[in-house]
Amino acid sequence: MVDEVPVVQSVDRAVAAMEILAREGWAGVTEISRELEIHKSTVFRLLATLERRGLVEQHSETQKYRLGFAVVRLAGAVRSSLDLVRAARPVCDRLSRRTDETVNVAVLEEREVVNIHQVNLSSSRVSVDWLGSHTPLHCTSSGKVLLAHLPVARVDELLTEPLRRYTPATITDRETLQEQLLQVHEVGYAATMEELEEGLNAVAAPIRGPEGDVVASVSVSGPSYRLEPDRLKEVGATATEAAAEIGRRLGFLGDPREHLPE
Repeated sequence: MVDEVPVVQSVDRAVAAMEILAREGWAGVTEISRELEIHKSTVFRLLATLERRGLVEQHSETQKYRLGFAVVRLAGAVRSSLDLVRAARPVCDRLSRRTDETVNVAVLEEREVVNIHQVNLSSSRVSVDWLGSHTPLHCTSSGKVLLAHLPVARVDELLTEPLRRYTPATITDRETLQEQLLQVHEVGYAATMEELEEGLNAVAAPIRGPEGDVVASVSVSGPSYRLEPDRLKEVGATATEAAAEIGRRLGFLGDPREHLPE
């Protein structure tokens, strides 16, 4: 139950103050203090903290506050993900029906892959719920696709730690992984066979944004007894077609070969 989750009071009050500013436009410490029923000194400290982070700004003459431009940056990050999911949803539905497997859209977040959309319209309905989960870069098909389209310096930065072994099939040798990343550009997709979980195979292809940069991946995953090695090439080609369609829906109309990483 949501009510059972402990609340951090200062965070709760800060969010409430921002909601007031979103509604009123400009508001002073006294107004916010009155509405939240807390002392003005507490409101002042909350607003001063938010101001340091750029989330609110203060008028030099009236001393009132309004939301800052950092909110726009945060909202933009959410909007880009929403736009991506909106563009990908119908394509992923068709891809799931066509392959009879689970389809995910994933993006790079710090040093991991995060799945932001999942659909399983297969007849089997047997799948793992990956939505919202964070997975490693080096042993997932989505992670390999995203790594393959980053500058070499960025890849080195992301893979500074030893590659963790999750199964006997996990690639932990950097040179072997690098060879696989180069193959992604040759065949257009990445594949993993039981590298993250035993019994799970997957393929993934890159989704390009309006400027041609890879902004996400679309993957097809399923049990190894269904998504067998002999089938990966066919499913990989299908996923690549789907990724290209999502890219077109996002506004990319160019040639992917013109946007290879350096």
